[in-house]
Amino acid sequence: MGKACENKSALYSCIGKNQELVSLIEYSNDSIVSKTIVDTPVGTITLFAFDKGQKLSEHTAPYNAVVQVIEGTAKLTIGGKNVTVPAGHVIIMPANVPHAVNAEEKFKMLLTMIRA
Repeated sequence: MGKACENKSALYSCIGKNQELVSLIEYSNDSIVSKTIVDTPVGTITLFAFDKGQKLSEHTAPYNAVVQVIEGTAKLTIGGKNVTVPAGHVIIMPANVPHAVNAEEKFKMLLTMIRA
């Protein structure tokens, strides 16, 4: 059922349809795959699939970022502190605090940013 959300108009093809998050995005060897589900002036919802060994270097965002791990385990660094986030758990990366992502294993996450 998740294949309906693969095109650029993912938001419209998913409205009112029951979708399994983990099936909406696939891993790619030696890559980080992202798929935007919602992109509006007030916020974004983006799925990510990190292959083992992939990283996002330390950066900041002007808004809080809510991370929900939906498969595997994420290794994050938030404000210099290492945090492990397993599937089914959620964490908020605070606005303007440096954070990074390190995929010690494959994992998938849903990132929600509200621009307010």
